[in-house]
Amino acid sequence: MENNALLQYAIEALKGAYVPYSKFPVGAALLTKSGKVYTGCNIENASYPLTCCAERVAIFKAISNGEKDFSKMIIVADTERPVPPCGACRQVMNEFFEPKMPIYLANLTNDIKLVNIESLLPFSFQPSDLNENSPNE
Repeated sequence: MENNALLQYAIEALKGAYVPYSKFPVGAALLTKSGKVYTGCNIENASYPLTCCAERVAIFKAISNGEKDFSKMIIVADTERPVPPCGACRQVMNEFFEPKMPIYLANLTNDIKLVNIESLLPFSFQPSDLNENSPNE
């Protein structure tokens, strides 16, 4: 799938954002290796820590549908620079994305930056870190 088509999915998702507090809608589109697209928008809550970002919504939708192999993601917001993901989203991406999988950060003026989780979250906490010093070993 071309990046422009995936970007349109992300822009459509952005329109569904529930952002009564921040007024900062974000959309994301995640392409699986099987060719399916999962979208997400940010969903806020009056109890701010319970808010869920667009990136995690898209990833969790895909995972809950049995998808675990991804080829690229696009994130978009109405920002001056391409919108970067928050730290929580970076850690979730780290769990499910291959280190060099393309992640496109975009804004509504078509400014796009290509990154990957390895560059977004260097020296990240990995699932293997849980097993290295396990008290049960």
